[in-house]
Amino acid sequence: GNNFSMTLVGSIVLNNPTGMTTGQSGIILISQDNSGSRTVGFASHWDFPSSTAPTLSTGANSLDVITYFVRNSTSIVTNSLIGIGTL
Repeated sequence: GNNFSMTLVGSIVLNNPTGMTTGQSGIILISQDNSGSRTVGFASHWDFPSSTAPTLSTGANSLDVITYFVRNSTSIVTNSLIGIGTL
């Protein structure tokens, strides 16, 4: 699949994925559980604008979206939509 959804129940790091295909694109919905305060880090293949990973929302039940496009085997071009609502 190209679209994913996750609910954070602890802080995580999105590691560099395996099996990527150049040109693959999609979205990742990231929501906080009803406690909130979870953080997300990004491994080296995730390339954000200005080389700066976003700080995602930490409020209880908050929702953020990461859009991505696989440029090559070591570069995932990404952008983020922060604080788009709550579940």
